Amino acid sequence: METLLSVAFDNLSSFDGPKVKKGLRQVEGLLAQICLSAHAAAAANKNSNATNPSSPRQHQQQQSAEDAQQEQQQQQAPSKKKKQSRFPLSDLSDDAAFREFFKLQDGFQWNIATRLIQTLDRLLAKSDDGSMDVLMMSALDSLQGVLLLHPPSRLLFSREQSMNLLLDLLEPVNCPAIQSATLLVLVVALLETPRNTRTFENLDGLLTVSSIFKSRSTARDVKFKTMEFLYFYLMPETPSARPVVGGASSSSRHSSTGDASSSSSAAAAAAAGAGLSRQGTPDGRPGRSSRRADGEGPGSAEGERPGEGGTLKQQTKQEMLRRHLPNVDDLVKDLQQYAPFGGAVA
Repeated sequence: METLLSVAFDNLSSFDGPKVKKGLRQVEGLLAQICLSAHAAAAANKNSNATNPSSPRQHQQQQSAEDAQQEQQQQQAPSKKKKQSRFPLSDLSDDAAFREFFKLQDGFQWNIATRLIQTLDRLLAKSDDGSMDVLMMSALDSLQGVLLLHPPSRLLFSREQSMNLLLDLLEPVNCPAIQSATLLVLVVALLETPRNTRTFENLDGLLTVSSIFKSRSTARDVKFKTMEFLYFYLMPETPSARPVVGGASSSSRHSSTGDASSSSSAAAAAAAGAGLSRQGTPDGRPGRSSRRADGEGPGSAEGERPGEGGTLKQQTKQEMLRRHLPNVDDLVKDLQQYAPFGGAVA
């Protein structure tokens, strides 16, 4: 796995578009192989257990159940095709390849999220004519997947440089597809990580998202995803829990609890040192690195200190958003009435 990652990282660090494309495909292929092999192994294990009845009576019961299942599957063939691509993440926890992958991601040397952030930064810097849009979309998709598979990597976005990159990608100068993909990455980056949410607020992230939502020139799909993000942001926060994936091995569990913060901080430091801080964007707009942080920015909560795990009260976040969006109360009513996310998330 290290060899494959080494080759992929070499390609990602290239300034040649085709090589970057190859590196992104290699990363995507690795992630797909890890997920699909784990699901296949889990399914095979389940079938193996099901085909070993301990008595003739159980065998007869099993045969009847299989016949009934086949009949039901034939009746629901169209819906089955739609569900075949959905697998539970719990399948990954017992897979040796995934555990090895998770362990490698805990260190900055093999951390995929760090390399993807660096790649996005370079692509954005040279994307004056939109020629890099397809590569940026691919990098954003892979970044979203990595942040879901390896939650400790989300801590990379507690640093201003990494969060600035996402906010730059949300600017209207980028195509709607990139804006939509960035909003999805932003949701995952803030998920169960209040520390990242505070960084987002301090860098005027609320102003950026609200401006996109209010602008008449914003594409319909982007507006829809922006509204989804605002619903997500207004949800009650939960303190950061050290991410543990299912029944991961003891080494992975240790990495996810005791070492997650330090290893991901090291990865973030590596990303910060790789030229992520820009003083200006390609089209001459001032970069966001000049914005104030550490609670001093206009997006921070005045007079409100974060609580346990760096969380803020829901009412405080509503007041912060109200500075940029007047109809916050309507969003809150919808949130209370429909509960789109089914409970408290960060």
